[in-house]
Amino acid sequence: MGLLALVAGGMVLLIIGYLLTNAWPAIQAGRLGGFFTDTKWQPGSQRDPRFGVVSMLTASFLVTFLAVALALPVGLACAIFHRFYAPPVLERWNRRMLELLIGVPAVVFGFWGLMVVVPLLIRLAPGTPGQSLLAGSIVLGFMILPIITLTSQAALQAVPAAQLQAAAGLGMGRARTIWCVVLPAAKGGIGTGVLLALARAIGETMAVVLVCGNIPQIPKSLFDPVRPITSTIALEMGYATASHKALLFCAGLILVLCTALLVGWISFRRADSDPGTGGA
Repeated sequence: MGLLALVAGGMVLLIIGYLLTNAWPAIQAGRLGGFFTDTKWQPGSQRDPRFGVVSMLTASFLVTFLAVALALPVGLACAIFHRFYAPPVLERWNRRMLELLIGVPAVVFGFWGLMVVVPLLIRLAPGTPGQSLLAGSIVLGFMILPIITLTSQAALQAVPAAQLQAAAGLGMGRARTIWCVVLPAAKGGIGTGVLLALARAIGETMAVVLVCGNIPQIPKSLFDPVRPITSTIALEMGYATASHKALLFCAGLILVLCTALLVGWISFRRADSDPGTGGA
């Protein structure tokens, strides 16, 4: 087991080293100044090529956090329903459906978003392209919903029965027990699930390529098309020239570092959580 853990860790370091090696020409040439300050991404311009990652970095974070904002209330409500209200048969059936939803390929979610969500947004907001920040957030929200629901349900189930019995002994009803006792005790596990969902959503590619619109700009409304970093890498890596490709590797390295920060935060929360209070 220890050897397998070392192999997994070594593979992560190799990936980071590969990204850094290929991004190094752009770093060495001092190309990262405008990379983090320019809002324009125009690699194909003959007169004035511009490689600003600000708009795409903004789009990645906006679509990710909006997706979590949409999925968290629904996922937490589903977890509470499963734990305290649903009949056992319904709970088992719904849990299997959520587990199946986790395994659906991302391109299927993207195709569903393109065929269902985008036309719906066009009808709701005539004159807009449909492929937008909101469309990407909705599709990503559905993708991470099972993660939030299942991790939250596990956290709720880990709350000691003694706490529930004590709340019942004090005359607290079910709703008040959930709000005042269960959720505070399970907040560590719920937070871990949210961080896992963030890490999953920020690296998604195929779904956002299909529904976000692929225009590198800072959005002024939810209905504006955007292009996250992952979409840019997927769309341009195949024809990028040397300097262009090095900057794409820099963008990929930024995503890896962001994910590493999230994973580090998850590990810190796990180490800091008390298993007896419903932490992950």
